[in-house]
Amino acid sequence: MKRMILGAVLCGTALTATAQQVQSPAEYQRRAEEMYHRVWKLYRVPQHGLFSEYYPQQFKDSLTYMQDGNVQSKEVSYLWPFSGVVTSTVVLMRMPGKKAAYRPFLDSVMTGMYQYRDASRKPAGYQAYPVKFEKVDRYYDDNGLVAIDYAEAFENTGKKEYADKAKEVFTFIMSGWTDVLGGGVTWLEGHGDQKPACSNGMATLSALKIYKATNEPYYLEQGIKFYDWMNKHLRDSAGLYANDIKTATGAVNPVYYTYNSGSMLEAAMMLYAFTGKQQYLNDAKQTAESAYHYFGKPQEGLRSEFCDLPWFAAVLFRGYAALYAVEKDPRYLKAIIARVDHAWGNKDQFGLLNHNWSDKKEEKVKPKWLLDEACIAELYGRMAMLNIQ
Repeated sequence: MKRMILGAVLCGTALTATAQQVQSPAEYQRRAEEMYHRVWKLYRVPQHGLFSEYYPQQFKDSLTYMQDGNVQSKEVSYLWPFSGVVTSTVVLMRMPGKKAAYRPFLDSVMTGMYQYRDASRKPAGYQAYPVKFEKVDRYYDDNGLVAIDYAEAFENTGKKEYADKAKEVFTFIMSGWTDVLGGGVTWLEGHGDQKPACSNGMATLSALKIYKATNEPYYLEQGIKFYDWMNKHLRDSAGLYANDIKTATGAVNPVYYTYNSGSMLEAAMMLYAFTGKQQYLNDAKQTAESAYHYFGKPQEGLRSEFCDLPWFAAVLFRGYAALYAVEKDPRYLKAIIARVDHAWGNKDQFGLLNHNWSDKKEEKVKPKWLLDEACIAELYGRMAMLNIQ
């Protein structure tokens, strides 16, 4: 989602992508709920209605995913990790018989997310840290996540306020659209050096999620506009999406992360559902297969077996789940969940998974990042509902 230090995305001993034993839906639902409530217990900062960046909560560290690489973790988490809790809440609310149980949690995290909303700059958008603490940058990729969460919360509840908030966020995203390189948005407001896959992929999805929730044609039109821009500028011949394109030179940065291809895989499947056009399904199938082979094996020591970052893998999983709904081929999903299951059996003393699902003993004693843990509840919740055998 943010600037990643490649040395920090090392994975532990990898499973082979062919290790595809799966648990029962009931077991995956149990794990989803167990991890969700563990995150709520360990990371919750009740006086603010938010969550800490790390557990133990007093741990402080330099955060590498911001424009300023010297940012320190603070009293509560930044927006990106917090969004992982929001998404997992939305997913768990959809599990059979769980809507009422998780509605109070959804209401709580939505109130928390609103604390990041900055209306002092126009149009209103969500900044990287809660407004009551300080004024900080507003990232277009973060705002894409917020719009998606609002749109899906609206689908879960029918609460019109959430749809309206999703639209407001999308207005902020569109304020970043420029004609440089034929369109697209940059990474964050006021910085025009690159147009990345993270911002534009999430903008694509946010438009399509709002369209699905509201059926308003404008959002389908904008989703297609972003999708076409991504395919023209960042999709390679294999169907994978490069990290970014430099605005000054038009040079593409040929670095690949699971979530960039994952967001566009899900977008392609949504467009196929909305339009029935075969090309979108063809795009999705090509991306799915290429991502399986590229990310499903060690990559020169930098990443292996779908775990360049757990949350990144969760975004790819969403795309594979959307494809599975049509094609019913479970091998992609099974390959990722095998890695998660392996990590589940290697938790630390607090019941938290090691960073990037590593097997290294020293990882067990290190503080654990909120986003690494929150996405596990999401992954298991989605797997429970897929009911793959």
